[in-house]
Amino acid sequence: MKIEAITLREIHVPLVHFFETSFHRLYSRRILLVTVHCEGVDGWGEAVVGEDPFYSSEWIDSAWPTLIHYLIPAILGQRIESARECPALFSKVRAHRMAKAALENAVWDAEAKQKQQPLWKLLGGTRREILCGVSIGIQDSVEQLLDKIHAELAAGYRRIKIKVKPGWDLNVLERIRSRWADITLSCDANSAYTLDQVEHLRKFDQFNLLMIEQPLWNDDIYYHARLQKELRTAICLDESIVSARSAAFAAETGACRIINVKVGRVGGFSEALAVHDVCHSHKIPVWCGGMLETGIGRSHNIALSTLANFSLPGDVSASKRYWKEDTIEPEVEVSPNGMIAVSDDPGTGYRVRPDLIEELTVRKETLRAG
Repeated sequence: MKIEAITLREIHVPLVHFFETSFHRLYSRRILLVTVHCEGVDGWGEAVVGEDPFYSSEWIDSAWPTLIHYLIPAILGQRIESARECPALFSKVRAHRMAKAALENAVWDAEAKQKQQPLWKLLGGTRREILCGVSIGIQDSVEQLLDKIHAELAAGYRRIKIKVKPGWDLNVLERIRSRWADITLSCDANSAYTLDQVEHLRKFDQFNLLMIEQPLWNDDIYYHARLQKELRTAICLDESIVSARSAAFAAETGACRIINVKVGRVGGFSEALAVHDVCHSHKIPVWCGGMLETGIGRSHNIALSTLANFSLPGDVSASKRYWKEDTIEPEVEVSPNGMIAVSDDPGTGYRVRPDLIEELTVRKETLRAG
């Protein structure tokens, strides 16, 4: 298929409820969308960069020029047989994985549509439905958090994950466990702790958690290996896993027992598949993390989650948890037993809503071949 043109859009979308992690609180999203135009077929991708360089060194105002000046020119006008060719075409650009993922994943979507094949099958998925969990941010009070957990459990979600940081951790987990002794519960620190706090982190063991996600530095695997030896609770790595190579390093050093795969964080579907395979070979289960995506990115997460080793509930939840209106139709829905059914329609199985996207667009640029 020939890459004839590529369009970038920035859309602004308010969240239904604020979302707070250990490093900031969000009330709305600036989101970068990529459309690849290929011989009558449009493929869509979403950059999961943040508004600020907090979760990652990438952010929306670094991704846009990187795409315009480097990544798009690498494929514009090219005739390619498969989206798997994209990483080699992007290889001159170091890092900028979220920008690369947005463009590569749009090509995957276009390829699936051109081949009249569901994206999940093109990726090699096997699951006809996926397990769903939720990620709940830091709240204004513990009571507010408990109310949210109650609502999500009533909606059928299979796993509750809460954000933690020093001062919002042990006391919160104790309140949750005193009310729900047996739910599948995990927590996410987003690198809020240091190895000097090992005695404090050992106290997490009392809460029978599925995992504690990324307790230490975002770029460190070695110290996580040291910490895992001190804890009964499984460590899950998120920010530290940026490639199949880093996943292999984590597995071989014993730095974690679970890995969160975010397709944007690792640079696109091609690398996400490689991370999945490395973890599978080391018998490390994986799950798909979320980045407050609209339905475009969320539908990609659903497709990825159909792979065999995605055996734990991910953060792929219903559209209505975040958006009054989503960028796709039908919106993503979760069944009462906490599952999302996978469509057999070509591409992601969801239709993009161009009129709504145009209404939300604040910046747009199209580059054409020739």
